[in-house]
Amino acid sequence: MSEFTDAELLDLLRQEDRKHYAFNLLVRQYQRRLYAFVRRMLTDHDEAQDVLQNTFVKAWHGIDGFRGDSQLYSWLYRIAHNECLNHLRKARRRLFVSDASIVERLTTTLDSSEHFSGDAIQQRLQRAVMRLPDKQRAVFNMKYFDGMKYEDMSAVTGTSVGALKSNYHIAVKKIEAWLTLDQTKDGGSAS
Repeated sequence: MSEFTDAELLDLLRQEDRKHYAFNLLVRQYQRRLYAFVRRMLTDHDEAQDVLQNTFVKAWHGIDGFRGDSQLYSWLYRIAHNECLNHLRKARRRLFVSDASIVERLTTTLDSSEHFSGDAIQQRLQRAVMRLPDKQRAVFNMKYFDGMKYEDMSAVTGTSVGALKSNYHIAVKKIEAWLTLDQTKDGGSAS
């Protein structure tokens, strides 16, 4: 399937008789990239699918109000980002658990997932990323895995570029420290 430009998709979406068709094209065009982001935030395949579905439902209901001030992908990414944070917040409240318990649950899901095929190094990196606070994890994922520019990340999160740079830098330092600590533990137990 060839990708459509935002202008082409928006033109189709504004034609009442083609709106469903156009939205289907939009979903097809962006679902993989959005799923990857959501999955990295939640680790569980089924939860990621649910959050992605909620993202597209919200997009469907809000598409008529989309003004085009940002790219469609940034707008969808922002919805997905907010849905991830809401999902994690609800999980904490529903389960009455601490952040540490949620991190443990997320890393356990990652370790046991048939949908994650990374090698040992990738798994260690993912476990370290899962230890970050939700917002830092989102910023790290957007920059490191998705290669987003800070300006685009700002459009998604509603956070200043300076704050995003700071969050990313802090996240990288934490991940480096955790990976170094894990490496020390692994090396120490092997001797």
